[in-house]
Amino acid sequence: MQQVHVQFPARLVKSLSLSSLPATSNLQQIASSQPKGVAKVVLKKGKTQLFKNGSPMVYSGAVDRIIGRPPPRTGDVVLVTDGTEKPIAWGLYNSVSMFCVRLMQLDEEVPRDPSCALNMERLLEMRIDAAIELRWRLGLPSANTNAYRLVNSEGDRLSGLIVDVFGESAVIASSAAWVEKHKPEIEANIRKVCDIKHIKWRPSVEILKEEGLDLSDLKETDPSTYPERTKVLENGISYAISMEGQKTGFYADQRENRQFISTISSGQKVLDICCYSGGFSLSAIRGGAVNVTGVDTSLPAVELARENIVLNNVDPERITFLREDATEYMRHALARNESWDIVILDPPKLAPRRKVW
Repeated sequence: MQQVHVQFPARLVKSLSLSSLPATSNLQQIASSQPKGVAKVVLKKGKTQLFKNGSPMVYSGAVDRIIGRPPPRTGDVVLVTDGTEKPIAWGLYNSVSMFCVRLMQLDEEVPRDPSCALNMERLLEMRIDAAIELRWRLGLPSANTNAYRLVNSEGDRLSGLIVDVFGESAVIASSAAWVEKHKPEIEANIRKVCDIKHIKWRPSVEILKEEGLDLSDLKETDPSTYPERTKVLENGISYAISMEGQKTGFYADQRENRQFISTISSGQKVLDICCYSGGFSLSAIRGGAVNVTGVDTSLPAVELARENIVLNNVDPERITFLREDATEYMRHALARNESWDIVILDPPKLAPRRKVW
């Protein structure tokens, strides 16, 4: 079996050792030492516990007042406090978004990681290192999977940032103004991940508009620095990925769901609605499905799915991909009295997770 060697950066070891420092600092002390001072976002009565419990985004309706002269600007570091102005956390401010602060570190965490307090560059380094270590502990990458989600927004406590790794390429999806502001630091940290040679940014334009970002500020990376297409492995299945495709080009967060489908598909007839590049369909075939039909309205998606049939040497008699509207397809299927053992449905923008019946 092929062995994959994953080497932790030396800075990861350093960050882990910092977490064992004794409790000597808190946000109030560190903020008072800042030469320019730090603005405070004061929460309304009864709202504090919600954010102490881990809710990562402070919505504008939870804010009582903002203290600071001049007032904070989008992207500034701010303290978030209770009604008595005692800090409970710090985060990044947005003067336009309904989420006026994205929390980065709680006051109770500061003694464990004092070097990160009010320091976005250091916190980014620490959080991305932690994400690398977590994936390593989960066995990613491996000999049969080199496509995976490295940073999962709130799941890795970097709200608004998603990073998917596809072999030697990484796709960064941004949906928060702070992510675009810290683009150089994020890229620098991602480039230190083993084997990453290409980085592509995929800003969520409509969301960033709501964040108050001027779209003219979204400077695209030179397209010559990353490939338009790449090939990856997930659970031993080969996939062609278009870097211009939906989301980051591949739904890396569905890896375990695709693996689950393969465990229940033996001898089954399967329908995959909104199939995109055929991830669930191919997983069903790998699991022993007798017949699979994938349906998608996007011609590029269907062409990619058909390419993946060839990549995996699948018998084309067992799997079919159709370019068709899902509603129309199901209406005709009803008229034909057609049925399936398993139906996978994920309408775009309507369902956050695949649903299986």
